[in-house]
Amino acid sequence: MISVIFTHRTRGFRTLNVLLTSVLVILAVGVNLAKTFAGKERTEIVRTEQDIRSEARQIRVLQAEVAHLEQPERLERLSRAYLAMAPVNVKQETTVDDLYAASLRRPGVETPAAPIQVSTEPLAPPIEAEAPSGGAR
Repeated sequence: MISVIFTHRTRGFRTLNVLLTSVLVILAVGVNLAKTFAGKERTEIVRTEQDIRSEARQIRVLQAEVAHLEQPERLERLSRAYLAMAPVNVKQETTVDDLYAASLRRPGVETPAAPIQVSTEPLAPPIEAEAPSGGAR
């Protein structure tokens, strides 16, 4: 039976040779297609890596620009030039108590008669849960 596979001929060619040649051609075409697709993928990978490097360069440029724009000396110079702002003097510093006293001196602000006290006691005694009745409905 196995010897028939090796000796059978179709149109002058051994059937085994035709099958093996067909398999060889199919494999050659498959390898060629795989290499073609791999080359396209490789090209796309290279292009994507170049885009990533370009974006990283752009990010570094923008970070440098932000660092320049956020320099305290520059912001101070601009605030003085365009907004007439200056650093806080020691005489301008205050405490919370002084702010409260200043708010009471303003006209139109009512002075509280006594400080407000907060009670920690509950307003009403707690409600006790009733026991369920055992009667039928």
